[in-house]
Amino acid sequence: MRLWHQELIKKLPRQQLLGQHRECCALRGKGWGKPHATVNYVFRYPPEYLFFYHQLVMNEMTCRGYKVSNEWLNPLYRGKNSPPLPIFHPYKVHTPIYPEHNASYLLECKENLALKKIFL
Repeated sequence: MRLWHQELIKKLPRQQLLGQHRECCALRGKGWGKPHATVNYVFRYPPEYLFFYHQLVMNEMTCRGYKVSNEWLNPLYRGKNSPPLPIFHPYKVHTPIYPEHNASYLLECKENLALKKIFL
């Protein structure tokens, strides 16, 4: 599991973008709070932050003509097998959404993609 640096979302190839959508769906659902080394930082923030990040992914998918299930556009939705969030707090969206998405993490993500022969 990995959330790509948010600056890379618009540049990700199809496979990585759609994979990112699946990761966000999993994290918003039953994956919320389940430890995984590369995404543990996400759980230090309110779930709304993940929705804001997922929104960036879904917006890019829509721009490219990919279909996004309408359910995921609802910030309270957590998947078919998870209860919805009880309330949505409209936090101010920061850029980057996650402070961990800094220059060092951007480089780490680019190096990870390069290992997959993807150069952005």
